[in-house]
Amino acid sequence: MALNFWEYKALKEMTQSEWEQLCDGCAKCCLHKLEDEDTGIIYATNVVCQYLDSEKCQCNEYARRSILVPECVTMSPDNLQQVYFMPDTCAYRLLAEGRELPDWHPLLSGQSRSTHDSGHSVQGKVISELEVDDLMHHLTGEWD
Repeated sequence: MALNFWEYKALKEMTQSEWEQLCDGCAKCCLHKLEDEDTGIIYATNVVCQYLDSEKCQCNEYARRSILVPECVTMSPDNLQQVYFMPDTCAYRLLAEGRELPDWHPLLSGQSRSTHDSGHSVQGKVISELEVDDLMHHLTGEWD
């Protein structure tokens, strides 16, 4: 039985193509989050970046996202210490923490829509930041 690249390669050893394939397309990283300065607890909202196509769960400005939105965390092998900002189902976080990918991940299911079909994406659950005045009115609970 052949091993999958994520089972034998460390995150820092992956090619750019392999790195990009780890993304399950959930777009949860595009959700606005608020951090309580006193407790450090991070709270999620149902509000996403204006550049996210919420039906496809893809950034319309992917190549320029870090320029257009400087606070956008672009995951790389060099900033894995920031994985706590990623959802607990994020492949980068799972692998950095020594855990396995979920069975609905496209790399395991072989289906590009499996994240959406399993209900693990933001598809149909969010609104754009352009439609929001106050993020506090859109809190959904503690970040997972």
